[in-house]
Amino acid sequence: MITALKKDENVVLTIRPHWFVLIGPIIMVVVGIILGILIGNYSYLIPVVLVCYLGYEIVQRKYNLWVITNLRVIDEFGVFSHNSKESPLDKINNITYNQSVLGRVFNYGNVQIQTAAEIGSTTYHTVEKPKELKDTITLMQEEYKKSQILTQSQELAKAFSNSTQNQTITEVATEIEKLFDLKNRGILTEEEYNARKKKILDK
Repeated sequence: MITALKKDENVVLTIRPHWFVLIGPIIMVVVGIILGILIGNYSYLIPVVLVCYLGYEIVQRKYNLWVITNLRVIDEFGVFSHNSKESPLDKINNITYNQSVLGRVFNYGNVQIQTAAEIGSTTYHTVEKPKELKDTITLMQEEYKKSQILTQSQELAKAFSNSTQNQTITEVATEIEKLFDLKNRGILTEEEYNARKKKILDK
């Protein structure tokens, strides 16, 4: 993985496209070799080109991966260039997956992730271990929510000790809970949430 991890971020699961995606290129190489033998002359160029194509697909599979951490889902892809996009766990609204008959036999399928971000819905095709991918994201979302609650509790405890006579403990807690709800609903960005929360706690 090329994407740098954030502070206190840990990789939980790394998934790639299933090896089944290489079946098509492999068949093409075999057919190309047979044609090269039958036709002769300069037809050897056909299997050479197809072997290069197979090599490209193998390298592409190596660098096309989905990494689930305790904070986000990272999607990396590209052979000659590096491309990366991410979905924060708290922005993921729904995860579904489906498998064909062959998918169930060889354990691959398509996984769709719906987020509250601008990218909306993203479908990952022919993913290995689709159920494990879905379950891991769901588990990490639950763990993330627990850590957020713990952080809120610590911040509230700090607010309780710093609250003034003009601002009661209840008022501080209520204001932070409102901000936290707005952030989870996507109305406030992480930066806006942190700025407003700091303003409340510093009073």
